[in-house]
Amino acid sequence: MSGFEALRRHLWIAIASFVVFAALALLTSTGCAARTAVYRREHLVDPIMSFDARARLDARRMKSFEAREGSTGGTGGAGGGCACK
Repeated sequence: MSGFEALRRHLWIAIASFVVFAALALLTSTGCAARTAVYRREHLVDPIMSFDARARLDARRMKSFEAREGSTGGTGGAGGGCACK
């Protein structure tokens, strides 16, 4: 194997590796670009859906506080005394 053939082989391997890497990067980067339907976004922004445990605890406490007090609206929510929103 001459020096030219070795160089050509290394160049081909480098190009093939780049193409494979670019294809994998393209495939993995588009997987998280899914659109969320408008009617489902309401549930995703709910504090109870948060990964933060404190946000979930605060949402549960506020829900029980509003139910215990018999009214909703003092903290910006709307509803009646049944604790439903």
